[in-house]
Amino acid sequence: QLQASGGGLVQTGDSLRLSCAASGRTFRSYGMGWFRQAPGKERTFVAAISRSGVSTRYTDSVKGRFTISNDNVKNTVYLQMNRLKPEDTAVYYCAATTNLYISESSGAYDYWGQGTQVTVSS
Repeated sequence: QLQASGGGLVQTGDSLRLSCAASGRTFRSYGMGWFRQAPGKERTFVAAISRSGVSTRYTDSVKGRFTISNDNVKNTVYLQMNRLKPEDTAVYYCAATTNLYISESSGAYDYWGQGTQVTVSS
């Protein structure tokens, strides 16, 4: 099971850190990803980290602002979001994949968290 948290209402330029706690399985067996879905839009890829934690990938719009990381002791993956913009407003979902390689495709992920709302006001 994946439990996402940390969302909220912030202003443009503020920061938030999302957390996704995993339970039930060995955390090191999974690559992790964050996706987001804005109202009326499809769910899109935000960031991902490999099982080893060595490799990361970001969608272009968040590069330099967001950082994904994991803590294998706490079985938690984080998404540090800095310099937030109104266009970052969405429900953010964490997901886990057994794939060996990082994937930007939502179809590659086997498990999903419930989502946490991030709202950035202008």
